[in-house]
Amino acid sequence: MDPNDFESRMREGEFFHSLRLLRGAWCVLRVDGRGFSRFTETHYDKPFDVRMHEQMVRTASALMEELQGIYAYTESDEISILFRPEWSLYDREVEKLVSLSAGLASATFTHAAGVPAVFDSRVWLGVNEDAVLDYFRWRQSDATRCALHGWCYWTLRKEGQSAAQASRLLHGQSVGFKNELLFQRGINFNELPLWQRRGSGVVWEQYEKQGVNPVTGQTVRSTRRRLRVDQELPMKEAYDAYVRERMCSGP
Repeated sequence: MDPNDFESRMREGEFFHSLRLLRGAWCVLRVDGRGFSRFTETHYDKPFDVRMHEQMVRTASALMEELQGIYAYTESDEISILFRPEWSLYDREVEKLVSLSAGLASATFTHAAGVPAVFDSRVWLGVNEDAVLDYFRWRQSDATRCALHGWCYWTLRKEGQSAAQASRLLHGQSVGFKNELLFQRGINFNELPLWQRRGSGVVWEQYEKQGVNPVTGQTVRSTRRRLRVDQELPMKEAYDAYVRERMCSGP
């Protein structure tokens, strides 16, 4: 059998290998921790642990650098990385991007945490800037909702209620009910750290670096870029403006 014919026949089975992201669309790669409810309960304090938060920020930063993103948002065990419509890494091949982002997130977090952790990945596409703003507003809203529920759930658990009892008490309850539940126990949800309630952003920033010309000995300055972590994100319209600025000034 001709080797080239044999290889061509085998490659016909790679049905999804040629799938590409839609040209001209904004793209978000979102990675999520797999089985993290049980994983975090075993290895971290609840409802929030600053160690895990720092490890998620480190993972988001690695994804930004490796995949050439323009903005990263992380909350709980998920990270969303935004890419421009003209972004063409790996020819926008979906299979490659999804597998690499999940693999890089898993490796980076595992190295930071010192225990094995696994992430999966998915793709979101937006047709215009407004769709992108809606996406990040959606994820921030999810962060707030989950943070409030998590604080209530683990407050009840630490009082001695079982998982079933705590879940049953909170099922279908309003935001006001949950805030009052915490307030009665001396916890003001609105005074908790913003990174818990709104998530955190990782952005590029420009900075000036001073050096010395090895030939002339003169002091020279150059402009470089680096990643910055924003732990106090705005919300609503102010967050829209924040994200839009990243879309206009990314690398």
